[in-house]
Amino acid sequence: MDQAFLDNLLIAVASLLVTVLATPVVKRIAHAVGAVKDPGDRHIHSTPTPELGGLAMLAGVMGAFALANGLGTFDQLFRTTSEPEAILLAALVIVYVGVIDDTRGLTPAAKLAGQILAAGTLVLFGVTLRFVYIPFGGGNIVSLSPDAAALLTIILVVAMINAVNLVDGLDGLAAGIVAIAAMALFAYAELGPVPVASATSAAGLVLAAVVGACVGFLFFNFNPASIFMGDTGAMLLGLLMGAAGVSAIGNLTAPTSTDFFAVSVPALIPALVLAVPFIDTVLAIIRRVSSGQSIAAADKKHLHHRLLELGHSQRRAVLVLYSSSALLAAAVVGPSLGDPTLVLSVTGGLFILLVSALLVQGWRTNRREKAVERGYNVRRHPGASGPR
Repeated sequence: MDQAFLDNLLIAVASLLVTVLATPVVKRIAHAVGAVKDPGDRHIHSTPTPELGGLAMLAGVMGAFALANGLGTFDQLFRTTSEPEAILLAALVIVYVGVIDDTRGLTPAAKLAGQILAAGTLVLFGVTLRFVYIPFGGGNIVSLSPDAAALLTIILVVAMINAVNLVDGLDGLAAGIVAIAAMALFAYAELGPVPVASATSAAGLVLAAVVGACVGFLFFNFNPASIFMGDTGAMLLGLLMGAAGVSAIGNLTAPTSTDFFAVSVPALIPALVLAVPFIDTVLAIIRRVSSGQSIAAADKKHLHHRLLELGHSQRRAVLVLYSSSALLAAAVVGPSLGDPTLVLSVTGGLFILLVSALLVQGWRTNRREKAVERGYNVRRHPGASGPR
């Protein structure tokens, strides 16, 4: 192992420890300010549970950045770029928006404005995309104008923020899936054929800090959760993942088409690994528009709720989504780190097994429910059962 990898591992451990130490403090703060989510028709938990867990994760990330500032591996990053400061400032903005939403509530328009402000903070300090690869017409690399770069960066970051926010529906789900996405992107950035995590990119640092914060928070957030991350945490994680992807690409100077494609792959990993919430977003919008509801209306028809309807416990539903995310990450990252044929064959086979198991579980649950219903009808109308 080289020194850079060891330092990133140290960063992840530091983020984990700070998050673990900060979470009990945040619990008390949440109770003091009334940021407690009560059980209800739309919620799965059965006891009042404090929110604002994102504050503990923010503490973990800030602790990781403070440690990195004193390590030689990140010396050039902190001395020659403003990326660490930009990402921390944007994180503070999105956490502020999340705290207001978790304690007082925000309208969808106000929340979106806060998300745009946080993403715009990244752009203001130079964390932007500068090129875009157009795969059509033989493939072209287009250098973006400052206005186009700013707009595209904000769109991508805001999309990632909302994807993570949407998937935060079961204990430990968002933290676990984001940890998987961050580990996959970090593996590609550090071990892939193209050195994405350069000395002037904050991608590696951010991803290591995110992994540590998510794993540390899972000690308290996995079912049965004693604290929720709330919008404070979900939006923070989405912002950090978006910033890491943009940083990885934004540090290229004059890429060839081959280089740009290779470096673009890890930026797509968060979107691919987080395919569940992205698909869920589209389905939710279609569902609400078709029923005449606002697209911001809440319901209990998300994909993770569907898994519960299939008879899975919360823990099993979360583990299923962890597994699908990990397989998707392996399918994207694995071919660049090993034998592509072997990696895709193994991940494809495991994915088929996972889907088959879900279908069998659904079939069994459906049969069990029908059997219970038939038994209920027989008890109520004994003369109506069987042929006359």
